[in-house]
Amino acid sequence: MYHAHRPTPAFVGASWAALLTGATGYLLGLWNADMQLNEKGYYLTLLLYGLFAAISLQKTVRDRAENLPVTGLYVGLCWLSLASAALLMTAGLWNATLARSEKGFYAIAYVMALFAVIAVQKNVRDLKAAGPVPETYSSQPAQS
Repeated sequence: MYHAHRPTPAFVGASWAALLTGATGYLLGLWNADMQLNEKGYYLTLLLYGLFAAISLQKTVRDRAENLPVTGLYVGLCWLSLASAALLMTAGLWNATLARSEKGFYAIAYVMALFAVIAVQKNVRDLKAAGPVPETYSSQPAQS
């Protein structure tokens, strides 16, 4: 049986902050980019696909670690999806007519968002598994 450990509020906050920073920075860069709408759509789709693939893979790996049934086919599809998103992002940035600094910005924001969404998903699952916050000793009446 799996025993859930409650993540600290600092780790939960840092995970959400990293996700919001990475995704918001990426989206703001995309909004302000001097590129055609179809290019913006490509990069937006890659962000959404990558975030979903990362969450799905993290959940699948975690399910297997907790001896929950997961088919090998689904695990393979999760890995293929995340690898595809990363490969498509790499190919898109490699061939883009952007400055190297812009390419680096998008790559870093993308990887930051993918990493952070894994941590956020882990925290959400751990908090759900750990149940309600236990009352602290200081809030209990003194025993006589």
